[in-house]
Amino acid sequence: MDITTIADDLVVVHDGLTARRYDELTPDTEHLLDGVNVRTLPRPDGELLCRFTTVNDVHFGETEAGRVDDHTEGPIRRAEPGAPPYPEVMNRAAAVEMAAIDPVAVIVKGDLTADGHQHEWDAFEACYRTPFGERLHVVRGNHDSYRHQAEYAGDQRIEMPGVIVALLDTAIPGATTGTISVEQFDRLDELCAGADRPVFVMGHHQQWIGDGPDAKRSHDYFGLHPDASDALDEIAARRSLVVGYAAGHTHRHRVRPMARSAVASIEVGCTKDFPGTWAEYRVYEGGIMQVVHRMSTPEALAWSESCRGLYSDFGVDYEHYALGTLSDRCFTLALRC
Repeated sequence: MDITTIADDLVVVHDGLTARRYDELTPDTEHLLDGVNVRTLPRPDGELLCRFTTVNDVHFGETEAGRVDDHTEGPIRRAEPGAPPYPEVMNRAAAVEMAAIDPVAVIVKGDLTADGHQHEWDAFEACYRTPFGERLHVVRGNHDSYRHQAEYAGDQRIEMPGVIVALLDTAIPGATTGTISVEQFDRLDELCAGADRPVFVMGHHQQWIGDGPDAKRSHDYFGLHPDASDALDEIAARRSLVVGYAAGHTHRHRVRPMARSAVASIEVGCTKDFPGTWAEYRVYEGGIMQVVHRMSTPEALAWSESCRGLYSDFGVDYEHYALGTLSDRCFTLALRC
């Protein structure tokens, strides 16, 4: 049994293929639910200004979950013969659940596709552009630019009540790793200097933090290059309107403080397999709450449950890696000024 979601007024419990949702709870209060004491999040001060949502690592066109390069180890999960492709099952569920809260924006943080083919773009657009239209904001990831494609390239400024999202293109065409250029940092710094509300930075690649005394800088670090990661931290330290940086890429839920500014560096898990999630952001006058939701249609739950053991042949505990802790998924970002 997993307590998958908490908010100021909501708790969701997943027990295998059963999801139990408890609404209209009192904020910042202990509740005994399914035999477990769960404390709802404190509600930030002031008015709720808007809600927006994000997904990442949706991987339209993928047919094998758990595949690592050409290795035969796994386990490798595939859709049953005659069943719809699992990225479509998972992403349709995410789109329906997000639409139910009527977000002011839906932000997709990269890896829209398995390999950036036109039919994969088309499937992505049919799933997300159709219900959300101009509310949809998209940036590419490494899977979308391995063959030097330019679809969904470039940075975006997304203004919403109470927050500006600076959506950065961190992809390096042809590479798995990511970076942020000097020109991008100059534009981000200018945005933060002139902003009239909090700035939430987002991109595909996770930040290098340098956790622990044995952490080593590497030019081929799997996420954002360490130099770019440090530069992002420096902007956050200098510009107090920056409330956090949120990424995907790692297929896990995790939040860490940046080394210098202590601003939150966030990773949101993938949509396509376990645990199969999307993130809601509730923007209050006094803070921004992240609430991660696990898709709960029967088809989505059946697929994601079957993926708990991915990569076990490589000695990976994917279940705990991907899910993270409850505090990695659901928390409040405090405003800094």
